[in-house]
Amino acid sequence: MDVWKAATERARTHGDVLTLAAGQPSTPAPAPVLRAARQAIDTHVLGYTETLGIAALREAIAGYHSARSGIAVDPDNVVVTTGSSGAFTLLFLAAFDAGDTVVVARPGYPAYRNTLTALGCRVVELDCGPETRYQPTVAMLDALDTAPAGLIVASPANPTGTVIDPAELAALARWCEDHGTLLISDEIYHGIEFGTSTEPGGVPVAVTSAWETSRESVVIGSVSKYFSMTGWRLGWALVPDAMLRPLQRLASNMTVCPPAISQYAAVAAFTDEALAELDGHVRRYAVNRDLLLAELPRLGITDLAPADGAFYVYAGIGHLTDDSTAWCADLLRETGVAVAPGVDFDTVHGDRTLRMSFAGATDDMTEALARLERSAALRR
Repeated sequence: MDVWKAATERARTHGDVLTLAAGQPSTPAPAPVLRAARQAIDTHVLGYTETLGIAALREAIAGYHSARSGIAVDPDNVVVTTGSSGAFTLLFLAAFDAGDTVVVARPGYPAYRNTLTALGCRVVELDCGPETRYQPTVAMLDALDTAPAGLIVASPANPTGTVIDPAELAALARWCEDHGTLLISDEIYHGIEFGTSTEPGGVPVAVTSAWETSRESVVIGSVSKYFSMTGWRLGWALVPDAMLRPLQRLASNMTVCPPAISQYAAVAAFTDEALAELDGHVRRYAVNRDLLLAELPRLGITDLAPADGAFYVYAGIGHLTDDSTAWCADLLRETGVAVAPGVDFDTVHGDRTLRMSFAGATDDMTEALARLERSAALRR
């Protein structure tokens, strides 16, 4: 957010910003969603809805998961929330007590750690490097002194873009069931996947859901990433039966319901017309990904995580700096290119890493690379 603020100021003063920092698509919501929103304004009161979401949306989400993963999902097990952020907060409150231990991967999405800490949980970070493709493993869990109350995984992950091998995800889900650990599987980047790893040999990479193995786990989804609807603030969780009543009670007190207009409009996000439009975005992401992964090594940035999915390149820049925050600020000041320092994603090694988003236009990626090549930052 600090980078975003600085980029906004640079845009105001210079008008030349290329944003490769924000974790959001550069495109609006799909056309069917925009039509549905206009219709909702004209035909609905847009008052409070059911706390767990309108029936039509819960049915659409359940159908989407069933079609994607080949599993039966009951709409009654879908909890619609105010963004996936709202889903995480509700789940943490419902599932964990102050002092409980919850395990997360490092590098990883910082809001897991920050929200859990704010709620009084003890966060244990697993140091996940290239040897495990930046993802946690059962072996790491077996090495813990005691089984944690929760484990959060993300696949595809932010910031690395890596995907957990299907067999490993299934093993993690079984381990959590066997040890009384709640597995929370962040699957908000599902749909943005490229099928082949960027590692040598181009190994096929498959994206699977935790619910294919364990219905005692929780799956998090969102319209923000693949669906190109970040500002609509709508997410969801697939949850076991036992969690429905606690989540409903918490949500009815904290938010009453998710945004009504977003719910009515989002039903159209799961139509064939919308999905075809969204898959077009993914094809553009693939072009951008290939461009960055080809050109960054030519510029001397060679330490890259396998970008299996999502729309990020996570890069090591330890040969250039040991202060990624200052380096990224200098890059923005010199070139107008905004990238995110790794310090939020990795509390230990993040001062030597950065994240680039390739969710923008291909022309912007090309221009950003040209500016980067001319920058003094690469010649230190």
